[in-house]
Amino acid sequence: MNVIEAGFPVSSRGDFEAVKKIAGDGLNAEVCGLSRIIRKDIDASLDANVDMVHVFVSTSDIQIQHTIKKSRQEIVEQSVEAVEYVKDHGRTCLFSAMDATRTPLPFLKEIFGAVEGAGCDIINIPDTVGVAIPTTFYTLVKEICESTKGMVVDVHCHNDFGLAVANSLVAFEAGAREVQVAANGLGERAGNANLAETVMCLHSMYGAETSIKTPYIVETAKLVERLSEVRISRTAPIVGENAFAHESGIHSHGVLERSDTFEPGIMTPEMVGHRRRIVLGKHTGRHAVKQSLEDMGYAPNESQLQEILERVKDLGDKGKCVTNADLQTIAEVVIGELAKEKQAVILKELAVMTGNTLTSTATVRATVRGEERVLADIGVGPVDAALRAVRGILGDETAVKISDFRIEAITGGSDALAEVVIGVENSRLGRKVTARSAREDIVMASVEALINAINRLMLLEEDSS
Repeated sequence: MNVIEAGFPVSSRGDFEAVKKIAGDGLNAEVCGLSRIIRKDIDASLDANVDMVHVFVSTSDIQIQHTIKKSRQEIVEQSVEAVEYVKDHGRTCLFSAMDATRTPLPFLKEIFGAVEGAGCDIINIPDTVGVAIPTTFYTLVKEICESTKGMVVDVHCHNDFGLAVANSLVAFEAGAREVQVAANGLGERAGNANLAETVMCLHSMYGAETSIKTPYIVETAKLVERLSEVRISRTAPIVGENAFAHESGIHSHGVLERSDTFEPGIMTPEMVGHRRRIVLGKHTGRHAVKQSLEDMGYAPNESQLQEILERVKDLGDKGKCVTNADLQTIAEVVIGELAKEKQAVILKELAVMTGNTLTSTATVRATVRGEERVLADIGVGPVDAALRAVRGILGDETAVKISDFRIEAITGGSDALAEVVIGVENSRLGRKVTARSAREDIVMASVEALINAINRLMLLEEDSS
């Protein structure tokens, strides 16, 4: 049986109207209203036309003493009256002994036995303050199941110590046939047992059956995230962005060969409406990069693949997650570069110094047609200084003029991969070429783009001579 606890109708006019509307929507589930063991609460739920009324009362000594301030006998009598009133109106009745895990077991059995005699349909064992330990909760639920043979036993677990799902699962092992869950684990304080985690554990690990349509789990989680404005952690089990994402070279290689090498196997991303992703970063392996490139339609040779991998790892080392757009840009730049043996200019080192003024100094070390050269120059900012130093290192051999210069951010954020496009021309020969590079460092990307353009220009000069 699926039950939606829609709200607490007596608490406000808005809650009453919401519960009434949900109850009238014809959903394939029983709609439940929450009520204290007070007649006006129950009447509000009945007036909202719910299928089930969930009545509750505190049963632990600390809550009895400091909140409701009644004797145990009065609590039992009023609980029985509340259950009878619900049943007299032809509704399903769920009874909760609030703070059950801190209630003496003899009294817990007494009040559950009393409401069972009054015709209650379901009893609930709430771990109201989230202090239950799975081993002791198992024992408690088993005891209650054995002492109340005529009712369905339900549990309601809070997540104060991160044990709500674990306690819900051991309760199932102990004989409980209903567990209360919340989408994205939302609820008071640290929340309640997470729907996705509980359902998928029951399905995949226990082989239990529910009528939850699991392919909609991720979609539902995203909807609740948007409406509640409570963000889902990237590392959240089942529904998080990283739940089926693999970056490590060993993991991604294994998953690409066979998914259950580094995934549970008994649960696939498709089962919950998710998707598998190969994430590129500092732990990425050669196999994952090659597969990702092939999926995009690129076929780099071995040296190009190695260069692409090194650039991906460089970005990852700086804490950046490499997106598909990043990878595509890197691939196009690297594959479009001249082979090393055809490069007349090869950059060896770049150092840039900036101060409190507009003037920056850049030092470039490179080989020009096999001869190593070093040159420093100044400019208005680091990019200008670096480009001046590169042009200066060529001497009189190749007079180049920058005719086009553009910078574009491939992805958002201050660490975005920057794509630099540079056009250079040799006015003496009437030649003009364009080249580009992509780095998270704009200065380095600018220098690489200029050197790529110069190499192409020098190759054209050689071909024409």
